Amino acid sequence: MNGGGEVSEPGERGATRIADRVVAKIASRAAREALGSGPGLLPYAAVAVRAGAARVRVAVELGYPSDIAAQCAAVRRQVTTRVGELTGMEVPDVSVTVERLSSPQLDRGHVR
Repeated sequence: MNGGGEVSEPGERGATRIADRVVAKIASRAAREALGSGPGLLPYAAVAVRAGAARVRVAVELGYPSDIAAQCAAVRRQVTTRVGELTGMEVPDVSVTVERLSSPQLDRGHVR
């Protein structure tokens, strides 16, 4: 409403801009949701937003052994869904990088 109690037209209200770092935080949390309570490190996300579309890169740590392809696909789906829901942006590209595989045997320094 403006000072006279009238409702402004949409073009007169301005615009909301969501910072890239905020979108990256949403993407990181969405990746964590997709992975559940897996190994230690939180996923790291980097985002480039252009013309209302967010291109996302996510780095994750996965447990070993696991179905890496299925987990990466789950991360892509969850990040695409959550970023779209919470920001209203299109997410045409989510790139997932596996930074580390962890298992109790590997973390102790020996594998059977």
